Amino acid sequence: MSYKAEYIWIDGTAPTAKLRSKTKILADGAEPPVWGFDGSSTNQAAGHASDCVLQPVASYPDPIRGGDSLLVLCEVLDTDGTPLPSNSRAELRPVAEKFAGQEPLFGIEQEYTFFEGNRPLGFPVGGFPAPQGGYYCGVGFDEIHGRDIVEKHLDHCLAAGLSISGINAEVMPGQWEFQVGPLSPLEVADQLWVARWLLYRIAEDYGVSATLDPKPVKGDWNGAGAHTNFSTRAMREGYDAIITACESLGKEGKPLEHVKNYGVGVEDRLTGAHETAPWDKYSYGVSDRGASVRIPWQVEQDKKGYIEDRRPNANVDPYVVTRLMVDTCCTELEKAGLV
Repeated sequence: MSYKAEYIWIDGTAPTAKLRSKTKILADGAEPPVWGFDGSSTNQAAGHASDCVLQPVASYPDPIRGGDSLLVLCEVLDTDGTPLPSNSRAELRPVAEKFAGQEPLFGIEQEYTFFEGNRPLGFPVGGFPAPQGGYYCGVGFDEIHGRDIVEKHLDHCLAAGLSISGINAEVMPGQWEFQVGPLSPLEVADQLWVARWLLYRIAEDYGVSATLDPKPVKGDWNGAGAHTNFSTRAMREGYDAIITACESLGKEGKPLEHVKNYGVGVEDRLTGAHETAPWDKYSYGVSDRGASVRIPWQVEQDKKGYIEDRRPNANVDPYVVTRLMVDTCCTELEKAGLV
């Protein structure tokens, strides 16, 4: 007997990487081995030295093929074993290990938009739907579009063993969100990439595409983000650590360092309107969805919990946002003795 292993990796496309995958047939009981691919076709190698290595790092039951089939997430290495420049997971690993004692956890809210051809699902041909307002968490054929795809995606993510914690319709027609976590930095980023792959793959069967474009429709429509919820053990136990984490993200040089790595097109989305703070100004506040970082009202009341960085785009690399937040916040928490 044999089974199918779908090897999934992140390519080198700039400015925003794409997901790639291909299938390997393995003998029953065999562990997915190291494999290879043509990096010259994925913007990861030159044609005269095109071999790249797929190193399996996590595997999940394949809910599409079923049986013993697996989804195999991989890091991409050069033939000498060194991570390629596109391998942002390799950059996260040492940071996650360094601050593992603080027990950082993440929950990422992935927004996305369905497109049918060149228009968002639910937008009439040659025009616009009613202004946004009734679509968020809505119900009804006139306001909700794509629910059948969303429900199948949720079921498949759960069947794959992913830590999906919820779904909801978003502010614009055809726009949705799913949440992954709470998980450790590497786990949440791994699972978000796999959940994205499942989203794209399932949408194929319905003749639509799912996009992470941070501003899929110009004008008076909400953009698409990946709000990133973060805590450490000290933050989950006390409010001083909450404030320290918020302050750390606003220290000199940090706001720009983070924002420029929070996804291409962040300036188009973080305008100060549509529940965003301006991309070039840092702020934090309790229950403030117009701030860069929100402290949930329950956290302020309980004097412990987590913070939400509202700046990351839908197209952010989760390995990058988790690395930056762990490095920035945990460094300052360590200095303050809040570990």
